[in-house]
Amino acid sequence: MAADKENPEEGGAPKKKGSKLLIIIIAIVVLAAAGGGTFFFLTKKSGEGKTEDKKKEEKPIETVNFGLDPFVVNLNDPAGNRFLKVTIQLELANAKLLDQAKAKVPQMRDTVITLLTSKSSDTLIAPEGKLQLKDEITLRLNQVMGEGNVKNVFLTEFVMQ
Repeated sequence: MAADKENPEEGGAPKKKGSKLLIIIIAIVVLAAAGGGTFFFLTKKSGEGKTEDKKKEEKPIETVNFGLDPFVVNLNDPAGNRFLKVTIQLELANAKLLDQAKAKVPQMRDTVITLLTSKSSDTLIAPEGKLQLKDEITLRLNQVMGEGNVKNVFLTEFVMQ
């Protein structure tokens, strides 16, 4: 009987250690699962907010093109008579500006003609000269239309003779 009493006590001690160990392992697993779930949930929510912010930022700007009739002007060349024929398309900030652009065509044409006639063929022949011309047209037409209303200028036809 003494041997029987020792076995239950020995069996009892490992069961207590095993049950404590099992409870600790379960607690660690539960805490890890809760922490992982919380991390996943918070990352998913903040990720959705970031994508919504990106969608707002990446929302395409609804610009509209407005074409001006071709310009034929004499260039400022002291050596001879040089002519320039150029057709321009304006990229306006939004469709609401179309009516304003139609109303200001005479002012815009005058501004562009004044600028073109001040240029020489030597400055306009180089690609850098065309880029500078586009920038100057954009700047001057924004003075006529209002700052930021003309987003870009496209030279759709450019013939120098």
